Formats: sequence, C-alpha cells, structure tokens
Amino acid sequence: MNTQIKHTNLDPPKVSKESQLTLELLQAIEDNEDVSQRHLAQQMGVALGLANSYLKRCVKKGWVKVSTAPANRYLYYLTPNGFAEKARLTANFFSTSFALFRQSGDEYTLLLNQLAEQQNARLLLVGLSDLTEIALMRALQAKLPVTAVYQPGVKRSEFFNIEVTNKMPHIDQFDVAVLTSMEQTAELLQVVEQCLPSSTILVPPMLRRMNFRNLSQE
Repeated sequence: MNTQIKHTNLDPPKVSKESQLTLELLQAIEDNEDVSQRHLAQQMGVALGLANSYLKRCVKKGWVKVSTAPANRYLYYLTPNGFAEKARLTANFFSTSFALFRQSGDEYTLLLNQLAEQQNARLLLVGLSDLTEIALMRALQAKLPVTAVYQPGVKRSEFFNIEVTNKMPHIDQFDVAVLTSMEQTAELLQVVEQCLPSSTILVPPMLRRMNFRNLSQE
C-alpha cells in the first residue's frame, strides 16, 4: 500500500506551559481571593511547591498582592497589572487555540485528500482529543469512512456515533491508522508502529514534530 504524503512546512503553534499555569493561577485568584495555596495547586494540576513558586513569581512581578487575614490566612488580590497580564495571556491562549485548529485542519485535509486520491481507505483514528473531531470532519469531507477511534483507558463507547475502543482493533477492520492524539502522541505512535506497517500510518507533520520534541526532552 503506497500512502506517501507530502508534508507541509508549517510549525505547530508554540504553547508555553509556564504561560498556561500562570493564567490558571491568576484566574483562580480572581475567582476567589480567599483561595489557599493547596487549592491553587489543585486548580493548576501541579505540586504544592511548584504552585508556591509561581505565586511568588506573580507577587514579584507585581501581578498579585498578598494581605494577611484572621486565623493565619492570606488573601490574594490581582493588581491592575495582574488583570492586564491575565487579559494578555487569555488573548494569547485563544489566538493559539485558533491557530492550532486552523493548522491541524489544513494538515488533516492535505493528508486525507491525498489518501482519497489513492484509495478508498477505511480509517482508524488513534487518540481521543480535540484533534479527533477535526480529523473526523476532514475524513467526511474526503469521503473516507471512519470505523473506530482507539484510545487506551477510555470510558466512553462512542464519539459522534463512531465506536470508541480501548483495545487496538484487528488490522482487518481498517486500512489506515490516523494519529489524532495530543497528550499521548509518542506512546500511541509507538503502539501503532509495533502493530502496523509504516505505510498504513498517517501522522500530521505537526504531531510528528511534537513527538520528536517530546522524545528529545526525556
């Protein structure tokens, strides 16, 4: 099966984890000035020590003000500069999200249209994420049937009336696997590469580069 795909030269939009965590911290403080550092850590999904480090940084930057309260508690307030920084980070987040949606849509369109020109392939979408819906829509536009979505540990059974399975389907049930995962890119790509010939695996260039970047950081 020949499914060689021309890759684009687009780079994935750069999303800073530091910016995301800072935004989550500022949002949590705006929502509740009486928030504890432990609750901040839970909101940010990080260890207490890391949350404390981000809080100290925001105080040093002049984005957050701290005052004492009864019972050895602390109250946290966003300063005018803090509100401005939160607005900037929010705007950047939405801009990045739109850029990601647009680029991923372009890349799936290119991949699937080229595949449709070569064969009427049945698709397995590998990974359940925001990209799955984009890939599904592009598959419908290319008139390529999607047989299932594969996601280990998944609890749901369907996605837009497509079966969702936590077990890798038998190769007889599909012709081409299309990677649609953002959180487990490297792990899922490794699974399908062990089960399938490379010619039956399609990976958008942006996810391929994300995978290489993640591996280089390990």
